[in-house]
Amino acid sequence: MPRLQRPIFPAGSKCLAQGYSVECRDKQVVYFVSLLPVFQHAEDDLRSFRMFTSQLIDMDAVRQVDIVNTFAVPLPTVKRYLKLLRDHGKQAFFAEPKRRSAPVLTDEIRQLIESLIEEGKSVPEVAEASRVKANTLHKAIRAGRLPRVKKKNPRRIQHPSPPRANAARQTARP
Repeated sequence: MPRLQRPIFPAGSKCLAQGYSVECRDKQVVYFVSLLPVFQHAEDDLRSFRMFTSQLIDMDAVRQVDIVNTFAVPLPTVKRYLKLLRDHGKQAFFAEPKRRSAPVLTDEIRQLIESLIEEGKSVPEVAEASRVKANTLHKAIRAGRLPRVKKKNPRRIQHPSPPRANAARQTARP
């Protein structure tokens, strides 16, 4: 699986393209056209970075290679987010990621699983009884699609403690 390669923001002012520059100040990345600041975002705000640099490329203000060289990000990543901007617009950068729902959790199966959980069964027991993988059940519980499993409180077994050696010695002395 590919690792996320974060952009490297310049400490001082760096020329991005003819008339465009970027500077990182106090954990804020500021983009300039000539001497005027036109956009800024937090240093760790990856979504805003991707959106704004894609807009600059889309407006033909900078080239893809300018973004790659200035921020040390891979060219395929720059192309991917440019395509995202062109296909879906700016709002696509800030949309929540889509998650697939588990098709195995039909209404009938879900009712069975919920009743087993209410009975106090553990996830492995519910998985075995419903023939749904335990991993699927854990994901559905974390996502809030299934109720949380109630933990069983095991009874504490009290073992008789052995007599202390010191206590035996103290009683033996006159």
